[in-house]
Amino acid sequence: MKSKFTTAMLALISGGLGIHRFYLGQNIRGLFYLLFCRTLIPTIIACFDFFCFILMPEDHFNMHYNMNTVFQKRHL
Repeated sequence: MKSKFTTAMLALISGGLGIHRFYLGQNIRGLFYLLFCRTLIPTIIACFDFFCFILMPEDHFNMHYNMNTVFQKRHL
């Protein structure tokens, strides 16, 4: 199960490399962050991502990023 706090901290610390996107399983987005990291555009987007993750309610985060995990736990 993905953690909202961990995701936000990854976005803050290494967001320009897209590590938080790889953590969330969004490998294509993470790859774009890596490809464009020299332009600093991913760093700006990662700052925006950080605030979005921090301000996002826990339920919304879980519904959006942990749906498969929640669904699997209910059906076990």
